[in-house]
Amino acid sequence: MDQIALSSDLMSELLLGMRLRGIQYRRIHTGASFGFAFRAKPGCAYFHFLATGTANLLTEDGVLQPLSAGNAVFLPHGNAHQIISSPDAPVQDIDHYNVVSLSETVCAVTASSSSAPHAIFFSGCMEFDLGGLQGLVPLMPELMMIDATSQRYLELMPILTAMEHEACTGRVGDAGILARLADVVMAVIVRGWVECGCSNSSAFVTALREPKLSRAILALHRQPGRNWTVAELAAESGLSRSVFAKRFQETIGIAPLHYAGELRMRIAHTWLSYDRMPIERVAERLGYTSQAAFSRAYKRITGTPPGYSRRENK
Repeated sequence: MDQIALSSDLMSELLLGMRLRGIQYRRIHTGASFGFAFRAKPGCAYFHFLATGTANLLTEDGVLQPLSAGNAVFLPHGNAHQIISSPDAPVQDIDHYNVVSLSETVCAVTASSSSAPHAIFFSGCMEFDLGGLQGLVPLMPELMMIDATSQRYLELMPILTAMEHEACTGRVGDAGILARLADVVMAVIVRGWVECGCSNSSAFVTALREPKLSRAILALHRQPGRNWTVAELAAESGLSRSVFAKRFQETIGIAPLHYAGELRMRIAHTWLSYDRMPIERVAERLGYTSQAAFSRAYKRITGTPPGYSRRENK
């Protein structure tokens, strides 16, 4: 298998573990002067797509980012921010606007007295979990700017246009379709960030780009429930046991089996919190001989019992 194909397989496998659950989506029509404040939402991500008009995004630390039609913005840490027409525009908390419900999780906000809005943007707040890639989330920047019309993100424009269409028409099942489209958009954004080297900030990405190590990582992600040995992982990489263990430790910073254990628990958290899988089923799929053994390992690595993860996203 060549390096390009392997990288593609590995990226696909990693992104399969990503989970997004939309908390609220908003279709927002604005007047010429507007200001919307979005509160900090730890554990969540914000996503905005400007369909028409112009706007500015003001971050918590005072950075002003101009937006034009076709721009999308991803805030993976859910930090507080504002979307404003200009720095001197009056600002109101987005939750204080009158809304029209379009479905269970989608609403319309109209902040314009004109029949022709100055700007239209689609906004989403969602719980964000990268599964096996969750360790990369702290490395993500506060703000990720995407120009859907650029060569790098050409595939996003039809998806974002479809999201606007779904938010505007209020058809049956639009909330579910919006959530799935958001899933795809976030996957494309995360893929682009990882392909660019995660701002050169992650040893994990260095390992993904190393053909021999990436074979072992792919094997771990494809079979997380297998009772891997260092020798078996070395064989996947085509290296001797000692060379593989040394290279893995030097590149990623932890031993191969330590990585395997942490990976199992990240996957377990996703299955418990987002997929609502029974604890005994998770234990079985991850290769534990008993639920008690799995629960002990889960609490040792995550600091909380598995039952807590099942309750936290109810």
